[in-house]
Amino acid sequence: MDDGKANAVSPTLQAGVQRALDNAEADSVPVVLTGRPGMLSAGFDLKVLGASGQPAVDMLNGGLDLAIRLLSFPTPVVIASPGHAMAMGFFLLMCGDYRIGARGNYKYAANEVAIGMNMPFSTLEIMRHRLSPAALTRAVALAETFTPDNAVITGVLDAVVDESELLPTALSLAESYTHLNMDAHAASKLRLREDFLIAVKDGLVKDDEIWKYIFLR
Repeated sequence: MDDGKANAVSPTLQAGVQRALDNAEADSVPVVLTGRPGMLSAGFDLKVLGASGQPAVDMLNGGLDLAIRLLSFPTPVVIASPGHAMAMGFFLLMCGDYRIGARGNYKYAANEVAIGMNMPFSTLEIMRHRLSPAALTRAVALAETFTPDNAVITGVLDAVVDESELLPTALSLAESYTHLNMDAHAASKLRLREDFLIAVKDGLVKDDEIWKYIFLR
């Protein structure tokens, strides 16, 4: 992902990632999702949200549809964060089967409460699945900012590497996963996440009603 700025999870970026996933699924190969130097993503496009209306609702739903697709993707998904991951960028980071971050002065946070927003039901479930119980409370209720120094112990990441090693490590992992039986991988992943995915989808139904109330009034 690289829009030359903050990698906002805009309709355009969503469509680009979905096309890349279409190609990976057609070829039955692992996925490596990364960003631009210093930035995985800063979250949704604030211009679209500020304009309100149906495009805002569609963008929010589209971001969570993308998250659900990553969580249920039939091949392994490696997410390599080269920098900051905030709000929806943080939630997408949670969706990798293996998550790597670059060492550096980077921030990972769900900052909704800090900016006066209620945490969406769907994203709460995504964090519940990946973060440690203590970190979950701090992330949701206190909008705590995590860093590469504490990301592994809190469940934000699986590994932290030097910036120069980020992409090589991600690609090496993806290559190693090509030796898995993809049918067994897909079936086992869905068994593992069955209840979790139901909770995310049920949460999204609630979120959609709230977003329509906020943006379509």
